Amino acid sequence: MLTKKKSRNGLIAALDVGSTKIACFIARLEPQGPRVIGIGHQVSRGVRNGAIVDLESAEASILNAVSAAEQMAGESLEAVIVNTSGGAPESRTVKVEVALAGHEIGDADLRRVLTQGRAQAQHTERHLLHAIPAGFTIDGSRGIKDPRGMFGDRLGVNMHLVTADTGAVRNLAAAIGRCRLDVDDVVVSAYAAGLGVLVEDELELGATLIDMGGGTTTVAVFLGGDCIHTDMIRLGGSHVTNDIVQGLNTPLIHAERMKTLYGSALASPADEREIIDVPLIGEDEHAQANHVPKSILTSIIQPRMEETFELVRARLATAGVDRAVGRRVVLTGGASQLQGVRDLAGMVLDKQVRLGRPVRLPGLADQTAGPAFATCAGLVAFSLHQHSETLRPTTASDASAGGWFARVGLWLRENL
Repeated sequence: MLTKKKSRNGLIAALDVGSTKIACFIARLEPQGPRVIGIGHQVSRGVRNGAIVDLESAEASILNAVSAAEQMAGESLEAVIVNTSGGAPESRTVKVEVALAGHEIGDADLRRVLTQGRAQAQHTERHLLHAIPAGFTIDGSRGIKDPRGMFGDRLGVNMHLVTADTGAVRNLAAAIGRCRLDVDDVVVSAYAAGLGVLVEDELELGATLIDMGGGTTTVAVFLGGDCIHTDMIRLGGSHVTNDIVQGLNTPLIHAERMKTLYGSALASPADEREIIDVPLIGEDEHAQANHVPKSILTSIIQPRMEETFELVRARLATAGVDRAVGRRVVLTGGASQLQGVRDLAGMVLDKQVRLGRPVRLPGLADQTAGPAFATCAGLVAFSLHQHSETLRPTTASDASAGGWFARVGLWLRENL
């Protein structure tokens, strides 16, 4: 069962449950911003395509990652914010309006229209993960971020609803619960990753975040400071590794090693001249290894990566958000680090692409400051992100005036 508990002692605990790794960050909120004081990560067991498939194995991996972070931080956790890329997450936008009778708009009016927006997801058996107001209207006038204090006859909101299969969310909570931890929030992976790696201009002006994990590739589209669309594709870095296993008849561990050391998503003229050793399944001696040009490895990797980006392009076009946020794409996640991925993404998507690393948690060690830890860093940022999924006593304009530091101060006041 999901529970909501306030963090104590100014701590934020973020748990990234992925298909290939599980990571935990413990951050302490300080006046100048969050500071990571504990980190733990383990190879993921019992998770496939972002969903729990073996409770005992998942529990062991989660417990090891959390225990390592607790030991480093010298703190004991009671609850975590966790991501999900499983459960077939679905994203849709609904429009809701309520009558005002011309009076000044206050918190009660916002609560009423947001409640009606959330109610649109209640008639299904799916679990509501996010209800994000992506812009208000007053008497048809658009582009209003915070309508409180304004006047009108009708208040409307475009509500971005993200749902997932209830069973998958409950299984995730059950695995965490077996580690004697409660769940503060469940956040769609790409949404969290976007908050972790996108700069303020990208959040406001528009960008597409593609989080390339081991078992899934998740997508989040941001505009006006809000997430307006999310999606998930059941392809990731592990599928590339499996293609290498089948194509070169090599053990899984060697396929992963070759992908990391020699793999590329784009062919190069030098690939024919570079020869790599490919240990064969069932052969113990190095002398029995097959010797193949690097071009064969590239010819296995490139089609799978092209397929992934073509699916992303098609999904964005179907959702009608492909052109809404311009040509900015940010890649993150462990699989995005493969050589040539950025250039291939630019060619297939016809957009400007950069590689995203955590930008809101300064001071991370090199091993944990890369794209593979973007989601975990973004979960910390999620707890501070100023939007109206939960109504706050201050207006959005008040918080945005001070930017990041204002959000930190607001969090400290509410949680300490």
